Amino acid sequence: MMPPPLLRSDHGLFLDFDGTLADLQEDASAVVLPQSGPQTLQRVSDALSGALAIISGRSLADLSLRVPDAHWRLGAHGLEIAAPGRPASARAGAAPEALRSAFQDVIRSYDGVWLEDKGRVQAVHYRMRPQAGPALVMALEERLNAFPDYRLQHGKMVIEAKPAGANKGLALAELMRTSPFVGKRPIMVGDDATDEDAMKVALALGGAAIKVGEGSSIATYRLATPKDVWTWLEQGIT
Repeated sequence: MMPPPLLRSDHGLFLDFDGTLADLQEDASAVVLPQSGPQTLQRVSDALSGALAIISGRSLADLSLRVPDAHWRLGAHGLEIAAPGRPASARAGAAPEALRSAFQDVIRSYDGVWLEDKGRVQAVHYRMRPQAGPALVMALEERLNAFPDYRLQHGKMVIEAKPAGANKGLALAELMRTSPFVGKRPIMVGDDATDEDAMKVALALGGAAIKVGEGSSIATYRLATPKDVWTWLEQGIT
């Protein structure tokens, strides 16, 4: 894959957060934008007439602590959304308590593995026990059979249980029908499997997709690290 061309004023930009705008860390609560990040995002947003969105698996409340509220923010893989200048709204419901309890039972046997509550989305993090991944997947899939509206989504050292509507592709498509994105070409930038759904929709709508990091992808272009993403953004708009 090639490095991406510069953004254009007729683009609508969708950016993942973890692994794309910020390096992945063992402590997810410590992840923040680089110091110059907010200023760069604002310059890009202004050049795109506000058509910039940050779309994340984090809850909207959590994401809004880490990125400026001057931009569109989509949390929980698109289940939660806030327009620029709007505060983070309440969570879009909660996961079944029986599901949370079942997942807690599974991870109790693994030191360093923990469950993150994202409202309707539940995420099992195993970055501190990477060797536990295959066994965790099998056990969680077995427990999830009791919840037909949910499916597992694999990320980088994380396994998420998501309801059917929690899909970055659906969220991107919805926002593309909203001003100021209407009539623009979507550009999706992301680093893991949850971003591939949005990349697929961006490509189907005549836009482009940019993969951050290693691994297979449907993306047309690639950037190696979040630092390279910022370098690309800082180059401005053609």
